[in-house]
Amino acid sequence: MSPDPYLMFDGTCAEAMRFYERTLGGRMKAMMTHAESPLADQMPPENAQRILHAALEFDGRLLMASDTMVGHPYEGMKGFMLALNIPTVDEAHRIFNTLAEGGTVNMPMQKTFWAESFGMAIDRFGTPWAINGNPHPL
Repeated sequence: MSPDPYLMFDGTCAEAMRFYERTLGGRMKAMMTHAESPLADQMPPENAQRILHAALEFDGRLLMASDTMVGHPYEGMKGFMLALNIPTVDEAHRIFNTLAEGGTVNMPMQKTFWAESFGMAIDRFGTPWAINGNPHPL
Protein backbone atom coordinates (compact mmCIF):
# COMPACT_ATOMS: atom_id res chain seq x y z
CA MET A 1 0.00 0.00 0.00
CA SER A 2 1.30 3.44 -0.89
CA PRO A 3 -0.35 6.86 -0.81
CA ASP A 4 -1.38 8.70 -3.95
CA PRO A 5 -1.36 12.50 -3.78
CA TYR A 6 -4.58 14.52 -3.92
CA LEU A 7 -4.11 18.17 -4.88
CA MET A 8 -6.50 21.06 -4.23
CA PHE A 9 -6.79 23.98 -6.66
CA ASP A 10 -8.80 27.20 -6.60
CA GLY A 11 -10.53 26.96 -9.97
CA THR A 12 -7.56 25.79 -12.08
CA CYS A 13 -7.82 22.03 -11.53
CA ALA A 14 -8.95 21.12 -15.07
CA GLU A 15 -6.19 23.17 -16.71
CA ALA A 16 -3.54 21.86 -14.29
CA MET A 17 -4.51 18.22 -14.68
CA ARG A 18 -4.54 18.45 -18.49
CA PHE A 19 -1.09 20.08 -18.30
CA TYR A 20 0.17 17.23 -16.08
CA GLU A 21 -1.32 14.68 -18.46
CA ARG A 22 0.60 16.20 -21.39
CA THR A 23 3.80 16.70 -19.39
CA LEU A 24 3.93 13.40 -17.51
CA GLY A 25 2.12 11.17 -19.97
CA GLY A 26 -0.47 8.75 -18.75
CA ARG A 27 -4.23 8.81 -19.06
CA MET A 28 -6.94 10.88 -17.42
CA LYS A 29 -9.22 8.37 -15.71
CA ALA A 30 -11.72 10.90 -14.36
CA MET A 31 -12.56 14.58 -14.70
CA MET A 32 -15.96 15.47 -13.27
CA THR A 33 -17.37 18.93 -12.61
CA HIS A 34 -19.92 19.60 -9.90
CA ALA A 35 -22.52 20.03 -12.67
CA GLU A 36 -21.78 16.50 -13.93
CA SER A 37 -22.10 14.96 -10.47
CA PRO A 38 -25.09 12.86 -9.44
CA LEU A 39 -25.47 15.48 -6.68
CA ALA A 40 -25.47 18.46 -9.09
CA ASP A 41 -28.88 19.66 -7.92
CA GLN A 42 -27.53 19.92 -4.36
CA MET A 43 -24.44 21.95 -5.32
CA PRO A 44 -24.31 25.75 -5.27
CA PRO A 45 -24.62 26.97 -8.90
CA GLU A 46 -21.38 29.01 -8.69
CA ASN A 47 -19.47 25.71 -8.32
CA ALA A 48 -21.00 24.09 -11.41
CA GLN A 49 -17.86 24.24 -13.59
CA ARG A 50 -15.36 23.58 -10.82
CA ILE A 51 -13.80 20.11 -10.74
CA LEU A 52 -15.32 17.81 -8.13
CA HIS A 53 -12.80 15.03 -8.83
CA ALA A 54 -10.01 14.32 -11.32
CA ALA A 55 -7.65 11.36 -11.52
CA LEU A 56 -4.60 11.03 -13.76
CA GLU A 57 -2.97 7.62 -14.02
CA PHE A 58 0.72 7.57 -14.95
CA ASP A 59 3.57 5.23 -14.23
CA GLY A 60 1.26 2.89 -12.31
CA ARG A 61 0.17 5.62 -9.85
CA LEU A 62 -2.65 8.11 -9.51
CA LEU A 63 -2.46 11.88 -9.18
CA MET A 64 -5.85 13.07 -8.00
CA ALA A 65 -7.22 16.58 -7.58
CA SER A 66 -10.22 18.85 -7.25
CA ASP A 67 -11.11 22.52 -6.94
CA THR A 68 -12.11 24.16 -3.70
CA MET A 69 -15.67 25.42 -3.40
CA VAL A 70 -16.28 29.04 -4.39
CA GLY A 71 -16.08 31.27 -1.32
CA HIS A 72 -14.01 28.84 0.75
CA PRO A 73 -10.59 30.14 1.76
CA TYR A 74 -7.70 28.86 -0.33
CA GLU A 75 -4.20 29.24 1.07
CA GLY A 76 -2.34 27.46 -1.71
CA MET A 77 -0.29 24.30 -1.51
CA LYS A 78 2.07 24.13 1.45
CA GLY A 79 4.27 21.70 3.35
CA PHE A 80 4.90 19.08 0.64
CA MET A 81 6.29 18.50 -2.83
CA LEU A 82 5.70 15.85 -5.45
CA ALA A 83 8.90 13.91 -6.13
CA LEU A 84 9.46 12.15 -9.43
CA ASN A 85 12.25 9.68 -10.18
CA ILE A 86 12.94 9.82 -13.91
CA PRO A 87 15.23 7.12 -15.35
CA THR A 88 17.13 9.40 -17.75
CA VAL A 89 18.66 12.84 -17.28
CA ASP A 90 17.32 14.09 -20.62
CA GLU A 91 13.74 13.16 -19.75
CA ALA A 92 14.15 14.63 -16.25
CA HIS A 93 15.31 17.93 -17.77
CA ARG A 94 12.39 17.94 -20.25
CA ILE A 95 9.85 17.37 -17.47
CA PHE A 96 11.52 19.87 -15.13
CA ASN A 97 11.69 22.60 -17.79
CA THR A 98 8.06 22.06 -18.77
CA LEU A 99 6.84 22.13 -15.16
CA ALA A 100 8.98 25.19 -14.34
CA GLU A 101 7.77 27.24 -17.32
CA GLY A 102 5.72 30.11 -15.93
CA GLY A 103 6.49 28.99 -12.37
CA THR A 104 9.39 29.40 -9.94
CA VAL A 105 12.65 27.46 -9.97
CA ASN A 106 13.78 26.87 -6.38
CA MET A 107 16.83 24.81 -7.37
CA PRO A 108 18.01 24.43 -10.97
CA MET A 109 18.74 20.95 -12.26
CA GLN A 110 22.21 19.88 -11.12
CA LYS A 111 24.24 16.84 -10.16
CA THR A 112 23.87 15.63 -6.57
CA PHE A 113 25.15 12.67 -4.61
CA TRP A 114 21.76 10.91 -4.98
CA ALA A 115 21.03 11.64 -8.67
CA GLU A 116 22.78 12.58 -11.88
CA SER A 117 20.45 15.57 -12.01
CA PHE A 118 18.05 17.05 -9.44
CA GLY A 119 15.95 20.20 -9.34
CA MET A 120 13.01 21.76 -7.50
CA ALA A 121 10.34 24.05 -8.91
CA ILE A 122 6.83 25.29 -8.22
CA ASP A 123 4.73 25.15 -11.37
CA ARG A 124 2.39 27.91 -12.55
CA PHE A 125 -0.50 26.22 -10.72
CA GLY A 126 1.32 26.32 -7.37
CA THR A 127 2.30 22.64 -7.21
CA PRO A 128 5.83 22.06 -5.82
CA TRP A 129 7.96 19.44 -7.60
CA ALA A 130 11.28 17.68 -6.95
CA ILE A 131 12.67 16.00 -10.06
CA ASN A 132 15.36 13.30 -9.83
CA GLY A 133 17.07 12.37 -13.09
CA ASN A 134 18.79 8.98 -13.05
CA PRO A 135 18.66 8.65 -9.24
CA HIS A 136 21.25 6.51 -7.43
CA PRO A 137 20.27 4.05 -4.72
CA LEU A 138 21.15 5.48 -1.31
